[in-house]
Amino acid sequence: MAVRLPRPRRFDVYVALGGLLGGLLLWGVGLATRPHTEAYVFLPGRWPVLLPLLVMAGCELLRRTAPRAALLTGTAALVLDTVTQGNLVTVLMYTDLMYAAVLYGPPASAHRIPRITGLLSLAGTVVPFALWREPEALLLGVIIGVVAFGPAATGLIVRNHRDAAEAARLRAEQTALLAEMDRTQAVTAERARMARELHDMVANHLSAIAIHSTAALSLQDPKTSQEALTVIRENSVEGLAEMRRLIGILRDSSGDTEPVAAPTLDGLGALVENARANGLDITLDAAHGTVPAPVALAAYRIVQESLTNALKHAGPGLVAVALARQDGALTVSVTSPYGDRDQPGAPGSGAGLIGMRERTALLDGTFEAGPEDSPDGKVWAVRATLPVHDIAEGDTA
Repeated sequence: MAVRLPRPRRFDVYVALGGLLGGLLLWGVGLATRPHTEAYVFLPGRWPVLLPLLVMAGCELLRRTAPRAALLTGTAALVLDTVTQGNLVTVLMYTDLMYAAVLYGPPASAHRIPRITGLLSLAGTVVPFALWREPEALLLGVIIGVVAFGPAATGLIVRNHRDAAEAARLRAEQTALLAEMDRTQAVTAERARMARELHDMVANHLSAIAIHSTAALSLQDPKTSQEALTVIRENSVEGLAEMRRLIGILRDSSGDTEPVAAPTLDGLGALVENARANGLDITLDAAHGTVPAPVALAAYRIVQESLTNALKHAGPGLVAVALARQDGALTVSVTSPYGDRDQPGAPGSGAGLIGMRERTALLDGTFEAGPEDSPDGKVWAVRATLPVHDIAEGDTA
């Protein structure tokens, strides 16, 4: 099976071609790194110089695609060059192979090659000087350091900076991704909060309007129709006012206007009176004391939505609202008759129960809603437990 060599990069082709042409130029003019008369020149003459030059140029083609193989082959070519008259360009191309092997090679090689070349440079300095006791012997270690250790150390430094830049880029991308996820979650949470507020503020008035308009259309009694129209007008005016306040909050981005005060448990009396005006028979038992503002808002909205559901779906009978604070929690209970209505109702979407459950979950409370048996018959019960002990005492309502 034939081995397919990796395709060289365009820049590597330019480096190899430039090195080959430069080496041929020096060879053509007769410039060599050592004269043929030296004792360690085993292959004298001009032609043997070309073989390591050609091999080294070929290794340059693989400096990034196969850096370790190129370095090993280049080392053999450098050894061959040392037994000829030598070519300076061959040595320069070898330093580039050493640099590329550290920069583009595997991480293990990138850390191993500088250590090996550093030890060789040290040995090339100490051993010849210990054997020959001549100062010129120190030059061998300097040459090894310039040809091998210097390029390897430079490649390691550049690789470390490149890896650090890549890690910083990845961290920046992760930070941007997390920021986008946080933004998406914030937008989703804000949309859910707006949906809950819009539903709780308007649904009660629209339900009363739907029920009384249906009654006015189905009955021919002028007095009953007049009363129904009065209730319709009152609820429509209040609903429009609350809708305008909500729209004003959404449109105003300057922050110059005063925020609309959130409803508190002190407004339960007015809420119950409004429900009585809409036709419900209600009792209120509120023994809650002072509670934090987030808990007060959630409890108010739960009672408001429960009364809206009772107005739309409850049968004839008493609706009981009870609030009590005990064991570090505020309990909210609303019960209404469960059965067929003897008066017009209004369709529901189920969003009210979802909103109440979400409000309770945001405060780490518990929520239950469903039919129950009671001494007075079957009732629909809404029960919520809202913790209050983890809220700052200064944030109360």
